[in-house]
Amino acid sequence: MEFAVSILLSGISLGGQLALIAIGYTMVYGILRLINFAHGDLFMVSGLMMIYLVTWIPLYLAIPVVLILAVMLGFCIERVAYRPLRGAPRMSVMISAIGVSYLLQNTATYVTGGQPMNYPSIPFLSDTLVIRIAENFTITTKWVTVVTPVLVVVLVVVLTQLIHHTKIGMAMRAVAKDFEASQLMGIKIDHIISVTFIIGSALAAIGSMLYFSNYPYITPTAGAMPGLKAFVAAVFGGIGSIPGAVIGAFLIGICETVIKGSSWSVFSDAFTFALLIIILAAKPTGLFGEKATDKV
Repeated sequence: MEFAVSILLSGISLGGQLALIAIGYTMVYGILRLINFAHGDLFMVSGLMMIYLVTWIPLYLAIPVVLILAVMLGFCIERVAYRPLRGAPRMSVMISAIGVSYLLQNTATYVTGGQPMNYPSIPFLSDTLVIRIAENFTITTKWVTVVTPVLVVVLVVVLTQLIHHTKIGMAMRAVAKDFEASQLMGIKIDHIISVTFIIGSALAAIGSMLYFSNYPYITPTAGAMPGLKAFVAAVFGGIGSIPGAVIGAFLIGICETVIKGSSWSVFSDAFTFALLIIILAAKPTGLFGEKATDKV
C-alpha cells in the first residue's frame, strides 16, 4: 500500500512537471499553429543556467535570474528564428524550430563538454517529507513531489484568468481564433506572439527547477525526452487546449510512473507514444480538442 501511494504521488509530480512544458507547446500552437521543437531544449538550458549561476551568486538570486534569462532566450528565439518566417510555408518554420533545437543541444555540449552536470539542491524542494497517514502507514518523499501539483494548479488558474479576463488575453484568444482578422482589427500580432513565448519560457524554467530537483543529472539531451512527452501530453489532451494539456500530462505522468514501478519498466517510454497512437486513432483532435472546420 505504501509503495502504491508513493508511486501515485511520484506520477502526479512528474505529470505536473510535464504539464508546465506542455502548456508552452499548446499556447504556441494555438496561436501560430507551430510545434516549437526547441521548447524542450529551452527547458534543459534553464537547468544548465541554474548550475552555472549558483557557482557565483546565491541560490535565492539565481532562481529569479534563471527565470529572466529563460524568458529572454525564448523571446530571442521567437525574434530570430520564427518572426522572419511569419509568411513562409509552415514546413520552413518547422525546419527552423528543429534547427534551433539542435543549436541549443550542440551549444550545451560545447559548454559542458557533454558530461552530466549535477543540479544544485534547492532548499525546501529537495528536503525529505514524511507523510504519516496512519500509525503504521508512513510515506517518505520530497517536498517537490507535493509542491508540484499544487503549484501547477495555481499557475494554470492564474494563466486562465489572464487569458479570459485581461486585454492581452482577449487579444491572444482573438489571434488564436483568426490570425488574419485579428491583424485587420488592429491587434499587434508580433507583440501577442512574443508574450506567448515569454509565458511559455517562464513556465518551462519553473518546470526545470521542479523536474531537476527530482532528477538532478543534466546532459545536453536531457530536455529531449521530457519535451517529447510534454508534446505528446499536449496532443493527447487536444493541442491548443491548456486544460487538455495539463490533464494529458498528469495522465501520462501517472501511467509512466506506474509502469516504471512494475516488471514492464523497460516499456515506460514506449507506452507514452503507444497511448498517443491509440487516442489519436479513436479521437484525432485529442481528448479536449475542437474539430476544425474549413470555410469554402
